Amino acid sequence: MSQSVSETPSHTDYDAIVVGAGMGGIYGVHRLVSQGLSVLGLEGAPDVGGVWYHNAYPGARVDIESASYCYFFDRELYNEWEWSERYAAQPEILAYLRHVADRFDVRKHFRFNTYMTSGTWNEEQGHYLVTTEDGESFTARFLVMCTGQLSKPRPPTFPGLDEFTGEWYQTSAWPQEGAELQGKRIAVIGTGSSGVQAITALAPVAEHLTVFQRTPNYSVPARNRPADARKRTRFADNIDQVWDELMTTGSGLILPPTRGASSQYTPEQIEQLLEERWAFGGQSLLSLFTDQGIDPEVNEVVAQFVRERVLDTVTDPETAEALVPDEYPIGVRRLCIDTGYYETFNRDNVSLVDIKADPIETITETGIRLTSGREIELDVIVFALGFNAFTGALDQAGVRNEAGLAPSDRWVRGPRTFLGLTTHGFPNLFLVTGPGSPSVLANMNVANVQHLDFVGDLITYMDEHGYLRVEPTQQAEDEWTEHAASIAEPMLRRKHDNYMVHVNHDDGSRVFIPYAGGFNEYVDRANQVVADGYAGFDFK
Repeated sequence: MSQSVSETPSHTDYDAIVVGAGMGGIYGVHRLVSQGLSVLGLEGAPDVGGVWYHNAYPGARVDIESASYCYFFDRELYNEWEWSERYAAQPEILAYLRHVADRFDVRKHFRFNTYMTSGTWNEEQGHYLVTTEDGESFTARFLVMCTGQLSKPRPPTFPGLDEFTGEWYQTSAWPQEGAELQGKRIAVIGTGSSGVQAITALAPVAEHLTVFQRTPNYSVPARNRPADARKRTRFADNIDQVWDELMTTGSGLILPPTRGASSQYTPEQIEQLLEERWAFGGQSLLSLFTDQGIDPEVNEVVAQFVRERVLDTVTDPETAEALVPDEYPIGVRRLCIDTGYYETFNRDNVSLVDIKADPIETITETGIRLTSGREIELDVIVFALGFNAFTGALDQAGVRNEAGLAPSDRWVRGPRTFLGLTTHGFPNLFLVTGPGSPSVLANMNVANVQHLDFVGDLITYMDEHGYLRVEPTQQAEDEWTEHAASIAEPMLRRKHDNYMVHVNHDDGSRVFIPYAGGFNEYVDRANQVVADGYAGFDFK
């Protein structure tokens, strides 16, 4: 076995620095500490939670079932926590993460209120020098980035915002003390997943709610209800088997099975199957047919089914037509999961503004003025603008190799990684659920744990073989990137603009950023890498 870093001539403060204290960071610290490593966690917030700390807006809740959006690594932990809802709301998820942090005493390894500003690899010393916003610095042999792929908010850039005399908030950076919204004239700008959730929750408390929509999104009912106690017991009693089952699913979720190609069914049978998935709720609609993500005609059948539900639900014909998502196929962008979104527009105190037809000209002292000259007076503006996905938080952390390059400097034509976890030229750096992994296409908690177990096992392998440095070979990175691209080639998602697609504007070529082969296929390939003695990695 090789010497520990602290015993080598070049002293290093920690074996590993884990950045982020969300679901990934909590488990990452626990896993690495459990295998005997010295670990420092860095987190900009005052406590654990990650996106579930910051996204404290009204209506925030998980869009996959709580029973699967949790940890499975400890049987007692799973048994002692009871979810109250099928789709847990933000306060309950945050309470769960705090409970886990308490139970495994991970907070003592974290420095909170501490943002990482740079992390530079020193080849001679064999470690990263990490500096923080407050001027402190630490060294570590390994740098494990658990910063998430949807964690760096897009700031509002509307002209006149500084002149607004009311209050404004971002869903992705909601004040922890809450906001006084009762009886206010509220605007929500953005109708993605966060916007849909916020709109549904704000309507009942607002004097009037004005929704500013540029592009209507597909939204399907969650069918939220009290948690299924029998399902929890079944999972808890068979936790190892459930984990193994999650590893064999395409998304890290246990959902109704895919029903094969749509061509196997009559139109009447297809309608019945769609009705069943609509009644079941949630993400299951996206995995009904094997060809709905690649065949435009099949996709249109599913999309039209959802459009008809919108028209059936919204009573005002003009509003209903404006809410119908018809500009892109269903599943191309993130599917919204709601608890009464379209019904909200039947309220007398809710109105919709189409800002594609009449764009926002400026924010004024008292509200918003549109290009047409129409002015809407407001007390509160809520921005639901999404995130700088995949590289936003990574770039902000300032990771650099010895040549001074950031990972994204090598990704000008789209991210290039091996397994979505590592990238050539950056030794001992791990990008948990990064580009080239299933990432946002999978249950992020399950994916986080699978990735971090891979990282932990890899570090153990290195120590057992006397290795201090690892990075993927250029060949392995090239082959993985080409493999991921070939799988994504036929996808409708790749052909339409969305945050999962990188477009090279010089030639129009498109790179699909997550790994689209399915979580199960990814797990199999990662396991094969291990079985082959970590083939594709260069050790020193």
